[in-house]
Amino acid sequence: MHIWVDADACPGPIREILFRAARRTGLPLTLVANKPINIPRVPNIKAVQVAPGFDVADNEIVRRSGAGDLVITADIPLAAEVIDKGCRALNPRGELYTKETIGARLNMRDLMDTLRASGVNTGGPPALGQGDRQAFANQLDKLITARLKQDHE
Repeated sequence: MHIWVDADACPGPIREILFRAARRTGLPLTLVANKPINIPRVPNIKAVQVAPGFDVADNEIVRRSGAGDLVITADIPLAAEVIDKGCRALNPRGELYTKETIGARLNMRDLMDTLRASGVNTGGPPALGQGDRQAFANQLDKLITARLKQDHE
């Protein structure tokens, strides 16, 4: 399992959780962004800088990821694309996107975009809190543990 991170919008505390997990497990971790990303000097942790532009980082993640990989993103359309490829998708608040839930999430995203375009102030998500970080860490640990167990069977 390779862990891919949509790093342009990934909060710092979530990156730190990912760095610790990659160090602990040895799993490959790649952060993809359109700006330079500071990463620890660990052989299995890499950063890929792509050209600026709309969805360039997302498209790179879709291109490079494969079945069984894990993608960390809050971007619903990206999550939908990688799920179609057989990847798992986890958002920085610990929500695992699945084939069963991604359609409803896409519909809600489209509705909110329509409301914003018509002038309705929909607000944004609340700040990432300690509970969100804990939910992310727990879900990440669960996914990694299941995958490592599967690899040893």
